[in-house]
Amino acid sequence: MTHAFGPYTPIRQAGDLLFVSGQVGVNPDNNVAPKDIAGQTERALLNLENVLRKSGAELNDVVKTTVFLTDMDNFAAMNEAYERRFDSPRPARSAVAVRELPRVGGDTELLVEIEAVALKKRTTLV
Repeated sequence: MTHAFGPYTPIRQAGDLLFVSGQVGVNPDNNVAPKDIAGQTERALLNLENVLRKSGAELNDVVKTTVFLTDMDNFAAMNEAYERRFDSPRPARSAVAVRELPRVGGDTELLVEIEAVALKKRTTLV
């Protein structure tokens, strides 16, 4: 289960492209985020995967991601968690430092947000 924390749509399709809004490391079932960057990255990617699946896509369909980090000292740990979730060839990626991320419940500071663009595979009827 995923949901938006504001006035936006979690995913939009334009032609064969799927644009996924930034996903944070919060479990949508209880609004709790892990305290560490690896846990938040894994949860953000799980949230991203869940949004994609609802539209008939998967992580391996992602062609571009943007990762927002509140502290570039977390880059290496984020990168390790990120690398475990994507097969080669991995998506093109940008990583950007931001001052902070919006709080969406709970007391845990959010450390990472990941947005994506995916190419939705066309299916043919037989």
